[in-house]
Amino acid sequence: METISKNPSRILEVNREVEAMGVKIIDQYAVLGPYDFVTIVEAPDDATVARLSVTLGSRGTVKITSLPAIPTKEFVETLLGKRPNI
Repeated sequence: METISKNPSRILEVNREVEAMGVKIIDQYAVLGPYDFVTIVEAPDDATVARLSVTLGSRGTVKITSLPAIPTKEFVETLLGKRPNI
């Protein structure tokens, strides 16, 4: 938070680093509560997100919680034994 307080544009710099790793930022919010930011991303696979988490987390300035998401329609189709339309 000290870095962001002194240099708010650092958030945008980190976003460019994230995108350079092959992760697309869909949306991002500053939030109140136990988390400071929520960033919704799209990545080619979980391994790419893991690499991102380790890379950013190793700096010691961020704690990341990943919540892999499945679109509801795809989830329902999977439960019904149907092949999802991707």
